Amino acid sequence: MSLLRGALFNAYLVLLTLVMGLGTFPLRLAHQHRLALDYAKLWSRAVLWGFEKICGVKIVIEGRENLGQGACVIASQHQSFFDGFIWMVLATDPAYVIKRELTRIPLVGPMLVLSGMIPVDRQGGPQALRDMMARTAAALKDGRQVILFPEGTRTQPGTRAPLQSGIIALARQAGRLPVLPVVTNSGLFWPRSPWRKNPGILKVRIGKPLPQVSGRALLGEIDSAWDRLCAQAGLLRTAQTEIPPETPPLPAPSRVEETETSA
Repeated sequence: MSLLRGALFNAYLVLLTLVMGLGTFPLRLAHQHRLALDYAKLWSRAVLWGFEKICGVKIVIEGRENLGQGACVIASQHQSFFDGFIWMVLATDPAYVIKRELTRIPLVGPMLVLSGMIPVDRQGGPQALRDMMARTAAALKDGRQVILFPEGTRTQPGTRAPLQSGIIALARQAGRLPVLPVVTNSGLFWPRSPWRKNPGILKVRIGKPLPQVSGRALLGEIDSAWDRLCAQAGLLRTAQTEIPPETPPLPAPSRVEETETSA
């Protein structure tokens, strides 16, 4: 059944993207950020509606009260493509840090740029980091919620990946703005296989703001917060491991119960 659900959802997603993709052309001509973002939010809601209805998934958001509506940095686990959609609905003015390759996707890519996402060239070295920091500073100044996946890539549920040190520079840019840790089990229901979608209860748990720490201590705070949140939500996580040696500072990317859904 997971293969059938996956095939039906993929067909729905492709059709939805083609239809709504046609509507992006006048928006791109208008060159209005807010209109583009609202359209992206609408598309995301439609994607997640299909994900729930077709795949038998119930999305539950815990700790929603910790999010607020002002500027912040969201440090989320990353297990599936679902994570790239949900914050388009949960956050009032989201700005994902995404890999630049996503901006080259036909129809979708130009809208990512227009809606204010923050592309990063992971092979671009220090200049790419400076560009990312400048875009992040502008987004936070505008009161936006910046979403970053510190693991740098999709990670299987129940596994632990080294956290990329780009979050350190981003948190420094944020100053005293809150950094919110987030955990999820989305990889159980939207796995890496493009043809499988599994039914069940998908959880996203938002934690309280992390303590104001600097440098690599922040990586330990995120990792420890994820451990606590996973334990509270009953999600899988491996045993604590030592924070790895310094890594290059480039970050990598991007109806619900008591929540909205997003795509």
